[in-house]
Amino acid sequence: MNRIPTRLLVIVLAALFAVGVISPASAAAKPYCGITWGSLPKSVETPSRNMILDVRAGQHACFDRLVVDLGGRDLTFRSYDVRYVPVVIQDGSGDPVPVRGAADLQILVRAPVQDEDGRVTYQPDDRRELVNVSGFRTFRQVAWAGSFEGQSTIALGVRARLPFRVFTLAALPGSEQGPRMVIDVAHRW
Repeated sequence: MNRIPTRLLVIVLAALFAVGVISPASAAAKPYCGITWGSLPKSVETPSRNMILDVRAGQHACFDRLVVDLGGRDLTFRSYDVRYVPVVIQDGSGDPVPVRGAADLQILVRAPVQDEDGRVTYQPDDRRELVNVSGFRTFRQVAWAGSFEGQSTIALGVRARLPFRVFTLAALPGSEQGPRMVIDVAHRW
């Protein structure tokens, strides 16, 4: 009697495997576009004498990209905290900064928006729409959440809680291009 259920189980499992309901572990483990970033917070805190100059966005085959252009004395920049949060909070006031999308990515850049002499280096034309991301696959909205006590916050609304990475690029020697902070958010898992 025990052989019939065992045989039946083997037949059912073989059929499920054949039609693709059950797949080998190697096929299930293959990441989208080779992306293995994950969605946990990314944070680095290194002293910096940089300030924000601009924020821009671009689309790539596997991800959307946000770039924060920096300037100042340092040729490198590595001072940020990027994480998913229930809602991004405005610097200084603590007011919520709601953004379109199913997930909110808080981008804390440990750099002000003025130089050492107090001159403003970045002032968005529209705090609710820093850059136009209409038509992007993952980004839904980029909003300004303020600058307070030497750090600035950007609210990035994304389609869903998706894998992201953060990295920085050093200033280009012999050019006016300063360091950049880059946030890539994958189109899917």
